[in-house]
Amino acid sequence: MTQLTANDLKVRGIAAIESALADQTEATISVRGKDRFVVMDMAQYHYLRECELDAALIQSRADLAAGRAVQESAEAHMARLDALLNKAAH
Repeated sequence: MTQLTANDLKVRGIAAIESALADQTEATISVRGKDRFVVMDMAQYHYLRECELDAALIQSRADLAAGRAVQESAEAHMARLDALLNKAAH
């Protein structure tokens, strides 16, 4: 992964990021010698976000299949939360 410094950004601005991403999908930005940030183009961000959402969906389906989820109406959910709050208050 390409590494940029905060000074690179200060001196070259967005051109430094564009150059770093010309042949890589991500680049790190270091501040005072420590990696602090990652920059990427929007296509890479959208791809990673889609992967994240797919993983969450898989986990949710696994939770449902294993009985680790409650399926109820909004009213039943609010009543259950109120009961939990009242129980915690006492």
